[in-house]
Amino acid sequence: MSRCFYLETFGCQMNVVDSERIVALLGEIGYQQVESPDTADLILLNTCSVRDKAERKVYGHLGRFKPLKQARPELILGVGGCVAQQEGERLLEKLPYLDIVFGTHNVHRLPEMVQKVESGRERCQETDFLDGETRLQLFPRRSEGEGIVRFVTVMQGCDNFCSYCVVPLVRGREISRPSHEVLDEIRDLAQSGVREVTLIGQNVNSYGLRQSDEPNFAGLLRQVQKIEGIERIRFTTSHPRDLSDELIDCFGELSKLCLHLHLPLQSGSDAILKRMNRGYSAADYLRKVERLRTVAPDIRLTTDIIVGFPGESDNDFAATLAAVREVGYADAFTFLYSPRPGTAAADYDDPMPASEKQIHFDALLKLQLETSARIWASDVGKTAAVLVEGRSKQGGGQLFGRTTWNRIVNFEGGDELIGTIVPVRIVRSFKNSQLGETLGV
Repeated sequence: MSRCFYLETFGCQMNVVDSERIVALLGEIGYQQVESPDTADLILLNTCSVRDKAERKVYGHLGRFKPLKQARPELILGVGGCVAQQEGERLLEKLPYLDIVFGTHNVHRLPEMVQKVESGRERCQETDFLDGETRLQLFPRRSEGEGIVRFVTVMQGCDNFCSYCVVPLVRGREISRPSHEVLDEIRDLAQSGVREVTLIGQNVNSYGLRQSDEPNFAGLLRQVQKIEGIERIRFTTSHPRDLSDELIDCFGELSKLCLHLHLPLQSGSDAILKRMNRGYSAADYLRKVERLRTVAPDIRLTTDIIVGFPGESDNDFAATLAAVREVGYADAFTFLYSPRPGTAAADYDDPMPASEKQIHFDALLKLQLETSARIWASDVGKTAAVLVEGRSKQGGGQLFGRTTWNRIVNFEGGDELIGTIVPVRIVRSFKNSQLGETLGV
């Protein structure tokens, strides 16, 4: 009789890939995934600790599962990902009903840990960082196609040590995956029906820079461009400091590279950028934006912005607003600063009252919502090429797909369109999606 597991995933695309790997690994020891924790023999959370709110959400979810554990003591409860990496054994100390804690470098050990708990009810914790050679052998690879679009990991870790960011502490130092492995995986995915790949890493722009025998990221993109069957290429996340002219040129040269770039600004103030240890000025960032739009006039940008960073003044915030107006982001992910344990910024003086930070945040959000609405509304009446991914969650016989700008479009159509790029006229624009109609298909 097969056993069942329930998995929740928080955070970034790296966690999504890790969760795909978890599903495959547990399948090898006889576990099937289910949609409800009530019917599971094993419950896992793959967690994010980039922001305090995300970490608190994890603890809240674990509390929700406590009654299930009390009712069924044989139920196995585990936590992986960045919160597990950061908290380690403290999680087991705080939560006596928790069985397994596995860090970001130890996903491969999960089956062994589950079997230990099954056999002896032994609680397990694995959060050691692995050496570079071992990590290179453990890059996640899943070549069987599931759907039309897939994430492909090209690097892990980060060496930037932005003063607010916990990623280097929970993901480890930067390491690039061998390009032949990346390309082989993408070829296999294309053979199995995948039409769009997103190359992911904490800072893909620095891919290959520490290996003399590997291409840089622009060179890797050019090789992916040549793979037959792949129609679209995306990548994330990009650090502005490492966005080279050669990489910018790819947006004008590579026909498969989508005209969307997520380029985190974080702040428009040079003083705050310096305190953040970002390695660029606002002028540097804006020059790169200008060059992107010279090379690819139709490109649309999205960004991350932190409001209320320690030491941020009204003038610093005004500089951020000015930069946001000048760039005109299609969307922005805005966050109130939250100190993360172990980071340099956690020790910075932070004199601004929370109420004033909230005023700044609301002002930025208002500006960005107005800008986003204007940009997406400008598509109405125009025709966009949409890669059809499958049946829409909206129902009603609709399909869904994405434009080159990564915007979801819902429209009526038959299953024969799935996996193809079709012309769709945009008829309405909403906050998070668009409604379209096909043309002559």
